[in-house]
Amino acid sequence: MKRVLSVTAGTVGILLTAGVVIAQDAKAEKGMQVFVAQKCTTCHSIAGKGNKKGPLDEVGSKLSAAEIREWIVDPEGMAKKLQPPSTRKPPMKKKAIPAGDVDALVALLTSLKKS
Repeated sequence: MKRVLSVTAGTVGILLTAGVVIAQDAKAEKGMQVFVAQKCTTCHSIAGKGNKKGPLDEVGSKLSAAEIREWIVDPEGMAKKLQPPSTRKPPMKKKAIPAGDVDALVALLTSLKKS
């Protein structure tokens, strides 16, 4: 069982522990760069780095790639679809993210799975 896997995206290094695994591929690495550049850590965390109120460590085990993509491109719509609807404050904001960067974020987040 893999317990620790390190991912480096430019100068950003994240160590994932406690059974969470992230795929080491170019698209996921690009996703980490986008995650940092878009300041996703203001509201979310990966491996304890960022806002601990919005952990994404196992999101790839909980949501499909399509659901993750929809959260990125239409967070308000996804929040309304939840039953009961999401009441997290502040709600996730929609950002203008280029399609290639959205693909990279989806690759990163789908790779965050419980092993």
